[in-house]
Amino acid sequence: MSDLPKRVLVTGADGSIGRAITGRLVELGVDVTALSLVFDDDSRADRTIEGDARDEGVVARALDGADAVVHLAAIPHPSLGTPATVFATNVVATFTVLAQAGQAGVRRAVIASSVNAFGVPMNSHDVQPAYYPLDEETPADIDDAYSLSKQTDEASARMAWRRWGIDVVALRFPLIKDSDTLRRSAASVERDPASMAREGWAYLDIRDGVRAIERSLIAPLSGAHVVSLSAADLLIDRPAEELLRTYAPTVPLRSPVGEHGPLVDTSRARDLLGFEPLYSIHRPEPAGDELELGALHA
Repeated sequence: MSDLPKRVLVTGADGSIGRAITGRLVELGVDVTALSLVFDDDSRADRTIEGDARDEGVVARALDGADAVVHLAAIPHPSLGTPATVFATNVVATFTVLAQAGQAGVRRAVIASSVNAFGVPMNSHDVQPAYYPLDEETPADIDDAYSLSKQTDEASARMAWRRWGIDVVALRFPLIKDSDTLRRSAASVERDPASMAREGWAYLDIRDGVRAIERSLIAPLSGAHVVSLSAADLLIDRPAEELLRTYAPTVPLRSPVGEHGPLVDTSRARDLLGFEPLYSIHRPEPAGDELELGALHA
């Protein structure tokens, strides 16, 4: 799939990433169907549907005319519901969206996974990653429902591709916010760097998150792919090796990293999607937003 989709269904469209990707697609001339449980503000989509992404009928109606899906609907943290509610909501929504899209002949889906899909960052036990930089094959150790739901979503993507031939990209987002919020988070983590050691102090500007989704919608690929994302540096402005010596001294470093990271291997994002992050909270912003889809189809 190398052309712009004509219509994209965005689930979780009232969330921060959902609103950002909806706006971006509209700017590029793509028709958007926005699905959310509720809409607190007006959406830029030309078609909005209030409903539950777990409901097959709602999803089937929302998919009318769509040739791609961006699935973001989820309970985003284990503290926001009981374990059963978090797990069941997330995995049923993802399966329903992928199954309905696959059966409808949709050829491309992008789903939101998480750095937490390998379980260690939210694990209640005193565990560490098997190695740094973190990558898509980092061994899992899961003891919370949210992390398990994200790992299951990635398995659902593989199943949907095998069953219906729908190509799926599961993006493992780290902490993803606007730049001001990220700077506030960085100030907090500076006071307790150990709090983010197990996820490699990874973050992503939401504008780069939108760019990664764009690339995932048009990249020439087939199959189901898990793709890790990160900014090109760390959330806190300290040398990566110093942080590792202090907060993860027993964890092997399997390949060299830059002075300021990242500690997430994003080579698959580069090789598969052609994606490189542009934004950092520690340096001036790029001269202008990269109009990736528009530039490809100008």
